[in-house]
Amino acid sequence: MTSFSARSLGLAVLLATTGLASANVLPLDIVQPVAEYKIYVSEKLQQLTADTKAFTDAVKAGDVEKAKALFAPTRMSYEAVEPIAELFSDLDASIDSRADDHEQAEKDPGFIGFHKIEHGLFAEGTTDGLAPVADKLMADVSDLEKRIGELALPPEKVVGGAAALMEEVAATKISGEEDRYSRTDLWDFKANFDGSKKIFDLVRPLIEKNDAAFVTKVDTSFKTVDETLAKYRAGEGFQSYEKLTDGDRRVLAANVNTLAEDLSTLRGKLGLN
Repeated sequence: MTSFSARSLGLAVLLATTGLASANVLPLDIVQPVAEYKIYVSEKLQQLTADTKAFTDAVKAGDVEKAKALFAPTRMSYEAVEPIAELFSDLDASIDSRADDHEQAEKDPGFIGFHKIEHGLFAEGTTDGLAPVADKLMADVSDLEKRIGELALPPEKVVGGAAALMEEVAATKISGEEDRYSRTDLWDFKANFDGSKKIFDLVRPLIEKNDAAFVTKVDTSFKTVDETLAKYRAGEGFQSYEKLTDGDRRVLAANVNTLAEDLSTLRGKLGLN
């Protein structure tokens, strides 16, 4: 593993090219939060790799019920760090593309990854033909962990990720298109929420000293979204997304949008635009 000092030096060099400039936030101020976020991402990817191994093993063993049970929790680590995973668009497309992204939808040979397996498990109730897809998913996840482990995270991408995670929920995931076969969307929402809050908590000290009112406002928005999601808890996870009414979805969307709008100003507050 790269030492902290070497990693920090790499980040400092990167920061010199980002245009970070503020009377109250200096370029080196952001080094520590980004370094800590890199550790968080690494831990999430280690968890993703381990969970994906168990998930794909169940798929290859033909254990439909076990694979179904592992699908949503396995994906949470990916969803929590999605803005960073998306830096490698080839892997993101392979791991997380939806049927809509492909000309022949579910029948397209290019439709692979989590959602291809989800379709087999939940829409067709079988693992037939999914062993090669499972092997490819495992290889892609391992590759993602390796690539990100060697990457100096762009500070503007890290900070911008707080808003991006919530914006994606509001823009595309509220409709239920993400996990359309399993209806495990709320698990993804919670992972997106957790990833967003982690970023905000890491940069909070840099903002709080200059704009305590903003921090209080964002904390309130996070609390509102968290309390909204908590209404749909079921055991250790969440109830099926299809159980939410249109009214439930509108309330959730409104709360997520408010939070996303607040977080969209983070980069500007830190001079990272």
